Amino acid sequence: MCLTYDDGLDSHLDVAAPALDSFGIKGTFYCTGSSPSLHRRLGEWRALSTSGHELGNHSLFHPCDGARFEWVKPEYDFRTYSISQIKNELYTANTLLTAIDGKQDRTYAYTCSDFKVGGQIFIDSIRSLFYAARSDGPMAESIDKMDLHFVPSWGVVDPSGEDLIKYVKKAEEKGTMAVFMFHSVGGGYLNVSTKAHRELLTYLAENKNQIWTDTFINVMRYVKEVR
Repeated sequence: MCLTYDDGLDSHLDVAAPALDSFGIKGTFYCTGSSPSLHRRLGEWRALSTSGHELGNHSLFHPCDGARFEWVKPEYDFRTYSISQIKNELYTANTLLTAIDGKQDRTYAYTCSDFKVGGQIFIDSIRSLFYAARSDGPMAESIDKMDLHFVPSWGVVDPSGEDLIKYVKKAEEKGTMAVFMFHSVGGGYLNVSTKAHRELLTYLAENKNQIWTDTFINVMRYVKEVR
C-alpha cells in the first residue's frame, strides 16, 4: 500500500504529514521543483525526508498536455516538448532533490499522468533516471507483470473515507497493491478531506499486521526483490 501526494503543497506539510506521523505511516511526496512551498519551507521539506517520508520527482515546471488542460502554459506544453527536453528537466529536478535530502535513488510521478511529448512516449527514455515511476489507471491485477516505471494509481477527488477503505479492501481481495494519488488535503484542488484522509489512516493502522503501507520506493524495492 502506498500513499502519494503530488505537487509539493503547504497542506502536505501542515495536514498530511502530521496525520501520517500520528499513525506511524510513511508516505511519498512528489514535489515540483518550482513549488512555492518548496521554495519558502525548504527546511521543513528536508525534515520530512529525514523523518522517513520520501521526496519524489514531479518535474521542475509541471509540464502537461495542453490539449487536455487549459491552464497549461505554452512553454510547458508537452505537445511542444522533446524527449531530450523532458529528460533534462527530470535530471535537473533529481539534482535539486538530492541537494535537499542527499539521496540518489529516486522515483517519479508523471505530471498529469502524461507520458508523451510531441506525440512520442518517453517512458523508456527515463528509466535510467528513476528506480520506479507512478502513473494512474486501474489497479494492477498482479505485481508480477507490473511495469515498475508505469505503476497505476487512483487519483482521488473528494472521496469519502468509505471510498478509500473500499479501495484498500479491493487490493486485499486481489492480493495486489493499491496506490493512492492525493493532491490537496483538507481543502484545495483535487481535494481529499481531513476526515476522509484520517479514516483511511485509521483503517491502515488498525490493520497494519495484514496491510503493509510504506513509501513508494520501498514498496517498489520489495516488488523488484520478490520477482
